[in-house]
Amino acid sequence: MENKYSKINNLVGWSVWGIATVVYLLTIEPTASFWDCGEFIAAAYKLQIGHPPGAPTWMMIARVFGLFATDAEGVAAMVNVFSGLCSSFSILFLFWSITAIAKKMAVKSGPLNSAKVIGIMGSGVVGGLAYTFSDSFWFSAVEAEVYAASSFFTAIVFWLILKWEANSEKPYADRYLIFVAYLMGLSIGVHILNLLAIPAIVYVYYFKRFKVTTKGFVYAGIVSVALLGIIQQGVISYTVELATKFELFFVNSMGLPFDSGMWIYFVLLFGGLSFGIYWSAKNKKPNIQNGIMGILVILIGYSSFALIVIRSAANPPMDENNPDNILSLLPYLNREQYGSRPLLYGETFASEPYADQDKSRKDGKPTYYRTTENGKDKYAIGDDGKNSIPNYNDKTLMYFPRMWSSNGNHVKAYKIWSDFEGKKVRIKVNRNGREVREIIRIPTFSENWRFFIDYQIMFSYWRYFMWNFAGRQNDI
Repeated sequence: MENKYSKINNLVGWSVWGIATVVYLLTIEPTASFWDCGEFIAAAYKLQIGHPPGAPTWMMIARVFGLFATDAEGVAAMVNVFSGLCSSFSILFLFWSITAIAKKMAVKSGPLNSAKVIGIMGSGVVGGLAYTFSDSFWFSAVEAEVYAASSFFTAIVFWLILKWEANSEKPYADRYLIFVAYLMGLSIGVHILNLLAIPAIVYVYYFKRFKVTTKGFVYAGIVSVALLGIIQQGVISYTVELATKFELFFVNSMGLPFDSGMWIYFVLLFGGLSFGIYWSAKNKKPNIQNGIMGILVILIGYSSFALIVIRSAANPPMDENNPDNILSLLPYLNREQYGSRPLLYGETFASEPYADQDKSRKDGKPTYYRTTENGKDKYAIGDDGKNSIPNYNDKTLMYFPRMWSSNGNHVKAYKIWSDFEGKKVRIKVNRNGREVREIIRIPTFSENWRFFIDYQIMFSYWRYFMWNFAGRQNDI
């Protein structure tokens, strides 16, 4: 039975893939849904620049699918086919992930037999088809959005870590880990949702390579969150931010031409990583070598964002934010046009800026544009960002603020869902240019937590989650 298992697993898996593929291709949108899909299709068709932070990996693959259209009117449908196939392959790798885990459970009680194989395959079929027909997944499978491709990357990297786990004792098994890192780098050019697979990957690695203890389990969780932060902030943001500092220094201070600092930075970065790989291999430190190699291939995958700069420099008809150089690329990647929101600590709907005009606002980030002075390239400041952000009174801030919005339109709903009474705080506020002392009411932490549980989790998340399996109450 062990010899037949692989063939059965492949046959049933591809059969489930076939069902998902037929369903999605029969139900794809014939043109474009009325939201971001039209923008994504147009961006892919002519490799134009859509809204931040862009999706260059997705764009390039969708462009290839668009080439199969017989005319321009068929491009939208072909890009939708791309989403359909990404989704059906997500189901395939989901099936194989389920059967891999089910097999591990089944063999604990003895060798495989017909009954166990039927149970394993049944688990994969039920799980795969349940997800195939779930509301959210089917919805994203039939239109030109990035979520189908992001689901595909998530499914394949988790399947690959299970492949590594099954083959970890074999020579060169760590190539699976390097491939996972590369796919994650590529997936950043689709959507950062894929990064949420990191904690699961870390735990699979931990359970395989270490003796499981309570302390070790907690440490593995901390490491997984740290890795998630390193990739999201270190790779996605700080890598480009450091490149902008090199660029500003070598152009404005050293008088070199535009892009000189950027290229010097990338040569130093990849040269340093290459040396690290050479040194760790020479000194037989495989874990360090794998770690550096992982960072390198993540950056190689992430380099798909070069498309954004290259195509923006060509000035296509759609060129949102014009990220045609490394300095304008950074705010594009950081989504700075959308503003920021307090996640772990910050203001609520009731927060007030400091009354003192000198303290009521703080500086944001400057923006730059390219110019020439005395025949030399130079970056000039377009907006210095001075006093561009409200600076809220510390007495009105809180940890884990959930009840906040940039325009204040949701205050009534916040108060209803949290049973708002608030706590009194006496502060100085500015009213019509005059500093006055007022007693204001700000949310208590229990009210903040009540809103988080009752609205964000129970009403929003769980209601949305159950749409996939229990249906909707109505169409509103």
